[in-house]
Amino acid sequence: MRTPRFLLSLAAWLVLLGLAPAAPAKAAAAPDPVAINQLPATATVGPRTRGANVLRAQVLLDRAHFSSGEIDGSYSRNLRLAIGGYQKLHQLKVTGAIDAATWALLAQDQAPVLGSYTITAEDVAGPYAVAPASMADKAKLPALGYANVLEALGERFHCSPALLKRLNPGKRMNRAGEQVVVPNVLAGAPLPKATALMVGRADGTLTLLDASGTPFAQFPASTGSAHDPLPYGQWKVTAVVRNPVYRYDPKLFWDARQNDAKAMIAAGPNNPVGVVWIELSKKHYGIHGTPEPGNIGKTQSHGCIRLTNWDALAVAGALARGASVLLQE
Repeated sequence: MRTPRFLLSLAAWLVLLGLAPAAPAKAAAAPDPVAINQLPATATVGPRTRGANVLRAQVLLDRAHFSSGEIDGSYSRNLRLAIGGYQKLHQLKVTGAIDAATWALLAQDQAPVLGSYTITAEDVAGPYAVAPASMADKAKLPALGYANVLEALGERFHCSPALLKRLNPGKRMNRAGEQVVVPNVLAGAPLPKATALMVGRADGTLTLLDASGTPFAQFPASTGSAHDPLPYGQWKVTAVVRNPVYRYDPKLFWDARQNDAKAMIAAGPNNPVGVVWIELSKKHYGIHGTPEPGNIGKTQSHGCIRLTNWDALAVAGALARGASVLLQE
């Protein structure tokens, strides 16, 4: 994996996000490693805001381990929760909107917000295939990989494929050697180890806690439904399985099709539980990834705790077997 290396000019960045008229292509494309830090950190990020400052906030919060899920440059419920969690941690007024005090703390992270990535031959090669809808058809595949290179890059850089398209007009995302603009999420510090986590159904968040019980990271989550409610109580992490094979049993799903049969679904990012399964001491329940990161915190689950694949991997890396898990309202 290559690390993003430089930034677009401030003018080019605003053009790509639709916030300024386009300049001639040659002038707009000129890279400027310092211009991004000149973007004023004064504009409030709150409801109905979009664009450059929202994108900047999403990337900085991601690197601070307060994820808003899929980075897309627009304010959402997930971003409001991420901002609120970050403000609570730092003893700021919890508003869910980024004000001057919140910007001042986030701006201590001086790493570039946008960088460049050169698409490799391996990126282009895949293999790629669109996953079928039915479990029976999924079970016929040797792996549940990405549908295309744009989806793969979106997961690598924690963003929506639509944002990558907006940041890279005219670029060929399936050509080796193509240099593309990406959110610089890889500049964040490693996530510390956690001794416990808690999941809140009401707000749809998973929070990591240190040995003193202090929260230090937060992720948006889908947490059950009326048919499959979150199993409230105190549980333990019993295992962490990366690249899990998914064993589908229609008897466990109220909405299974009448003729569905048990099926073994191969591993891969578009596997129904994504790239990692964190097993809980409550039978049939766990914390896992998803093939649909854009739906996290917006749709319901079958009782398990569902995260984006990248957030699920981060949580898995921070936990050890025996870690305490509190599932609450």
